[in-house]
Amino acid sequence: MPILHHQLAALVIAPFIGSFLSVLVVRLPVSAPVVVGRSRCRACGEALAPVDLLPLLSWLWRRGRCRHCRAPVSTLYPALELAAIGVAVWSAAETTGAWFWLSCALGWMLLTLAVTDARDMILPDALTLPLIGAGLAFGAAFDRDDLADHAIGAVAGFLALYGINAIYRRIRGREGLGLGDAKLLAASGGWLGWPALPSVVLIAGVAALIAILVGRAAGRRLGPGDPVPFGAFLAAGFWLVWLYGPLGS
Repeated sequence: MPILHHQLAALVIAPFIGSFLSVLVVRLPVSAPVVVGRSRCRACGEALAPVDLLPLLSWLWRRGRCRHCRAPVSTLYPALELAAIGVAVWSAAETTGAWFWLSCALGWMLLTLAVTDARDMILPDALTLPLIGAGLAFGAAFDRDDLADHAIGAVAGFLALYGINAIYRRIRGREGLGLGDAKLLAASGGWLGWPALPSVVLIAGVAALIAILVGRAAGRRLGPGDPVPFGAFLAAGFWLVWLYGPLGS
């Protein structure tokens, strides 16, 4: 399939989007300002010039080190820039037109949430709450006949994980799932409708189990109280069901 102009544009801007996503991943968990304040080296504190912030190129040119102090720069930044390109490529392979841009925007948001949860075990309200609203807006704009399914999905997604966590907390005396997970599942219900929720949860659960088994094979043992970033796996389930539909469909 030939690359269309809008797909080429998305591929061009994707690494810049990825660069901004890295800002969200680093700053939101510590409640640091996102749109104000210059980027600085985390080792020496020197302000970074535009030449230091060119996606991928700056990191490669400086060989992954700060221009001022030569301290290593985290691979998070180029990794997210590459991942953002990957989202655009994946979206281009499966969607066209307005659905392509919707898929890119949704994929970039889910990428941010997945990485944030994997790094800091948090799904920021600044991302999950707008995602719920966007899902309901999507239903109103593109699926008005089944808008009730989207609204029910948002409510059911939240209540399902909230209820499971409440039961777990009562039995075990500690949190099992965070409210961020419930809000993310609410967002998936808002975007996909309530019939898709079982597929999202099943994919997330299987992916989490595989990750745990792979971790054990690599020598990492999880104790009963060790946290698992389930939100990252929910984001993966959400993304796959968005692109390919519920299991068995």
